[in-house]
Amino acid sequence: MAVNYSAKEEADGHPSGAAVPGGGSGSGGGAGGGAVKTRKPDNTAFKQQRLPAWQPILTAGTVLPAFFIIGLIFIPIGIGIFVTSNNIREYEIDYTGTEPSSPCNKCLNVSWDSTPPCTCTINFTLEHSFESNVFMYYGLSNFYQNHRRYVKSRDDSQLNGDNSSLLNPSKECEPYRTNEDKPIAPCGAIANSMFNDTLELYRIDNDTRTPITLIKKGIAWWTDKNVKFRNPTGDGNNLTALFQGTTKPVNWPKPVYMLDSEPDNNGFINEDFIVWMRTAALPTFRKLYRLIERKNNLQPTLQAGNYSLDIAYNYPVHSFDGRKRMILSTISWMGGKNPFLGIAYITVGSICFFLGVVLLIIHHKYGNRNTSADIPN
Repeated sequence: MAVNYSAKEEADGHPSGAAVPGGGSGSGGGAGGGAVKTRKPDNTAFKQQRLPAWQPILTAGTVLPAFFIIGLIFIPIGIGIFVTSNNIREYEIDYTGTEPSSPCNKCLNVSWDSTPPCTCTINFTLEHSFESNVFMYYGLSNFYQNHRRYVKSRDDSQLNGDNSSLLNPSKECEPYRTNEDKPIAPCGAIANSMFNDTLELYRIDNDTRTPITLIKKGIAWWTDKNVKFRNPTGDGNNLTALFQGTTKPVNWPKPVYMLDSEPDNNGFINEDFIVWMRTAALPTFRKLYRLIERKNNLQPTLQAGNYSLDIAYNYPVHSFDGRKRMILSTISWMGGKNPFLGIAYITVGSICFFLGVVLLIIHHKYGNRNTSADIPN
């Protein structure tokens, strides 16, 4: 037998004669029942989908100017960035030693614990002077610091000076968590593979070698130096006692509290160590090694002429087909030398300008045709 009920009753979620929870019949809910429950959405603009809507109508009058404006803005910006990048002085030396004629070829198969360390000297000539402050970098290639297990292999609590983590490192550091039943400080694969070549720069003038002053402080991020990396709590002048009960990483020649003779640049707050612990995103990267400050505004920081680079070759890369290099570079308001950003701006601006011209020609040629099929306003 068919059951008929009104549209209003259907909207309320039940017919008038149906039973409802907590009440009697659907008409009144009974004397002891509560309010009638319903699944009907509230009568609001949002829930009833009555909100005003807007969508752009793309016409030639709006699209073509946008393409031309983007092109006219991006192309000059890209040219400016590209020229600024090219004005940065940069000189690079690959000292891996794979070539038989390289002075560092004798050190190619060096191991982590070579004693004494292998040394080599590379002479080079700067054709142009470096006027402003000079930044010395070391660069590595085919070194994947972005590997997931490698990136996780560290204990941030230990590096932040937590005494309990110092003696009980995180299990993420395995297999570089302990050695000879002693906790490793700092633990993990990142710290264990720290770059440890020593680079010294000399100027050669009339067969006389004059050392260039290399500044080892101020190369790390301020937040890393003062917030993320701290030595264990205790007597800061006696790091040997603070790190008592720990051992050095497997590949290190000396413990962490002997990285430098200055207390404010030793232990976990050593800036060379801090720079290395900030892992790179790509397999070919460079990291800041030293600073060369300009002392006289009337003289360039590095004059054009002959120089030599003395290298204590300790870091093996030949086993994984890696490369090592030293880079001297100045900087500008946009940082170091990087032409990619300028090229990207020029490319995007040129594409937009080209598309604007093409669409303008198409609109001029076909825009006056019958538009009776267009949707009326």
